[in-house]
Amino acid sequence: MKFMAATGLFAVTTACLMQVADVRPQALPSFYWIAVLIVSTSLFEVAYISLQGSLGEASHYNTSDLLHAVMSGLMGIVAVALTASQAWLAWVIWSQNAQPTLSVMQSGIVVGLIMTFVLSTLSGFLLGSHQAPPGKGLPIVGWHLRGDIRPAHFLGVHAQQFIPVFGFLAEYFAGGAALAVFSTLTMIYLLVCICLTLTATRAIPVTSHFG
Repeated sequence: MKFMAATGLFAVTTACLMQVADVRPQALPSFYWIAVLIVSTSLFEVAYISLQGSLGEASHYNTSDLLHAVMSGLMGIVAVALTASQAWLAWVIWSQNAQPTLSVMQSGIVVGLIMTFVLSTLSGFLLGSHQAPPGKGLPIVGWHLRGDIRPAHFLGVHAQQFIPVFGFLAEYFAGGAALAVFSTLTMIYLLVCICLTLTATRAIPVTSHFG
């Protein structure tokens, strides 16, 4: 259910960003194919996860036999294609914008889309070799505060929403300091993602500081 909610939010956000971005009419065919890519990849992921759940079997990282190993690898490829739609959209917005330069809000859209592609892809690959610790995690999300890459992956995927919101708020409330405010918020967000990733992969000895 969390995955279905996430892919639904991913698609709705992409559609909203397409509407907000001020681009030339020539961009519309690209928007169409980006939508096709998102719908097809999301449908594959959700359908396979639902099938495996109905069978009482794991979907992610299930390599119990050749078929499941192939499907697990295919899921990874499809997931990268899904996030690549955001990099594609960022390129279309940047290259075909109707204005000479991007506004702070438009910059937030482009930066957020690129960060979603880069951060979610990297953390997604790390999930394959750094599985979550055993046992019960936090309520609802199930995350662990140590050794768990999923919080970083969450921030990577949802940079698509957070970073454009930073640009929107900065442009409408910070006046002449909008770019500086947006840049600061984005850097803080990126640093949090990096710290969570390093902590989860044991690059930072969290246990030595917190027990």
